[in-house]
Amino acid sequence: MIATVEAPNSGYRFMPGVSQYSCGIAALPGFTIERVRFADPVPLKAGFERIAEILKRAGRPLAAFGACELRSPAPFTEDGFKAFNESYIQTLIGWGVMKDGVNPVARSNVCPKLDPPGEPSFHAFCYAVPASRAPLSFVIAGSGESVEGKANYRDHIVRAGDTSPAGMLEKAKWVLDEMERRMSAFGGAWRQTTAVQLYTVQDICSILEGELGRRGVLRNGLTWHFNRPPVEGLDYEMDCRCVYSERVMV
Repeated sequence: MIATVEAPNSGYRFMPGVSQYSCGIAALPGFTIERVRFADPVPLKAGFERIAEILKRAGRPLAAFGACELRSPAPFTEDGFKAFNESYIQTLIGWGVMKDGVNPVARSNVCPKLDPPGEPSFHAFCYAVPASRAPLSFVIAGSGESVEGKANYRDHIVRAGDTSPAGMLEKAKWVLDEMERRMSAFGGAWRQTTAVQLYTVQDICSILEGELGRRGVLRNGLTWHFNRPPVEGLDYEMDCRCVYSERVMV
C-alpha cells in the first residue's frame, strides 16, 4: 500500500502530492469526512472566511480542512496556474495547515464552460469530524490526463490534442488508473465510492460502458460536469469520494 501521512490535529491522513494539493485524504479512526457544497460559487477569499466560520461553529480546528472543489473562469496558462497556486496556498500556510512545503489538502479545480464564475471560487469543501465506529471515508483529489509535479503539463499530456474516441479512451484510462492508485493508498476502491465526478466538454459516451462501466465506476452513478480541467491542453479530469454526510449551504 502507498504510504500516507497523518496531518496533525486534523482527523485525517493524506497521500502526499504536489505543493498545491495532496492526492487525497481519508479519515483517521474515530473520525469521518463531511462535505459542504455552496449553493452558488463563493469567491476564494470570502470562501476561506466562510469555511473558517463553519469549522469554528462545528468546534473543529482549521487543520480539519481536508479537501476542496474550486471553480475557475477558464483554463489557466501554465504560468497562470503556477501564479494562482502560489496565491491559493498562502491561506493554508497562514492557517498552519501547510507546513514546510507539504500540503495535506486535496483539491479539484475545474472550469465551467457554461455560466462560469467571474473569479476562482469555492464550489465545495470537506473536513474531518469526530465519529465513533465510523466506516472508512475518503476524498480523492482531481486528476487530469497528465503527470503532476513536472516542470509543465503540456509535455506530459496523454494523447495531447486528440479528442477522437480513441484519444479520449486513452485519456480516460490514464486518469482511471490514477484514481485507482490514489484510492489504494487508503484501502479504497470504486465499490466504496459514494460519488464519482467527471469533468470534460468532450464526447465520452463511447467509453461510459466499455471502460468506466467495466471497472465498476458507475456503480452509484456518475456526475458529469460540463467543465474543462484547469490548465490549457487538458481535456479530461475526474475525482471521487466516499463520504456519508453531505449538505448544501446557501
